[in-house]
Amino acid sequence: MVNGGRGRAHLCGVQTAWSQLARAEDAVAEVAAAIDGTRVAQLLVFFSPSYGAEAMSAALARRFPGIGVAGCTSSGEISPAGGLDRGLVVVAFPREGFRVVSTVLTGVEQLDVEEAVASVRTLRMRLDMAGEGCAQRFAISLIDGLTLAEERVTSAVAFGLDAIPLVGGSAGDALTVSDTALIHDGQVHHGAAILLIVATDHPIEVFKTDNLEPQAVKFVVTQTDAENRTVRELNAEPAAAEYARALGLQPEMLTPTVFAANPLAVRVGGDYFCRSIHRLNPDGSLSFLCAVDEGVVLTLAGRKDLVTTTRDELARLDAALGGLDLVIGFDCVLRRLDAELHQVRHRLSDLYRRYNVIGFETCGEQYRAIHLNHTFTGIAIGALPRA
Repeated sequence: MVNGGRGRAHLCGVQTAWSQLARAEDAVAEVAAAIDGTRVAQLLVFFSPSYGAEAMSAALARRFPGIGVAGCTSSGEISPAGGLDRGLVVVAFPREGFRVVSTVLTGVEQLDVEEAVASVRTLRMRLDMAGEGCAQRFAISLIDGLTLAEERVTSAVAFGLDAIPLVGGSAGDALTVSDTALIHDGQVHHGAAILLIVATDHPIEVFKTDNLEPQAVKFVVTQTDAENRTVRELNAEPAAAEYARALGLQPEMLTPTVFAANPLAVRVGGDYFCRSIHRLNPDGSLSFLCAVDEGVVLTLAGRKDLVTTTRDELARLDAALGGLDLVIGFDCVLRRLDAELHQVRHRLSDLYRRYNVIGFETCGEQYRAIHLNHTFTGIAIGALPRA
């Protein structure tokens, strides 16, 4: 393999592969050479938008004929060799030991909730009809981050899934928020969401972790443009000015790095979920990566050590599952910016290599029925079938 491309077969039967070659055709060819396609039923893929979604989808269809494909563009890829700034990573679910079904929800900006719930229930029935066994189940969502519809999609999908736990991420790009795409079985989709439901007999656990430390500083959201995820006022003051004042800064000093280091969080059911700021607008309002409703109380969150909190969660999962064989992860791109700011990205990559993490850097994460930011979510898979 050249230019860093690698493949790996895991004890659970899942194969993973990755490439950093510049052209979609070459990257897919390198991945295909590392995977035994005769054993594969479904591919889950994450790739840099620089490849071009059409080119990537066509190349995968040529190299893996008859195999299901679901994937999206990313703001960065995570491979068992570490983080990639521009590449392709592939998770290949085997025919043995796993059952996978998938569907596309289109036009999610104007999501018909009843239709979406019905589609999810139909997908569950397809999984039931696919065979017996494989009692452990989880679902993965991939949502076009440009739709600003993650809350509606996640809520509807979680309702249709009933007790099946959901994790996932929003398709990203090179932080321009303009070039996202989903691919599914040879087709490119925009303004859509992909849902996969996976059944297996291997031990699994859905998880989330962050490095937030809630502080005493609170903000009441007093004016919003909810449709566009924009907060105009905090504590009845211009939003940017009030947020900057709490940090001891002037509004013009607010940058993506400041936002990444000083996120806001909302308390739900005794737990805190991050609501990250995306950008400062010329009118002094703040655009968020999650929906923020008027009247919500936001808490300024300091940071605990990013590497320590991530290591502790991966170690917990390793012990709980009797050894981690594979982690499919959805890691907020703001965590990468945080890691770069504090010069610990290499240590985070070392952790992901140690615990066999593969996935992508997202523009939003999904966990059960909630859309959130600044969080690492995923599905951990143990090596041995559950007794």
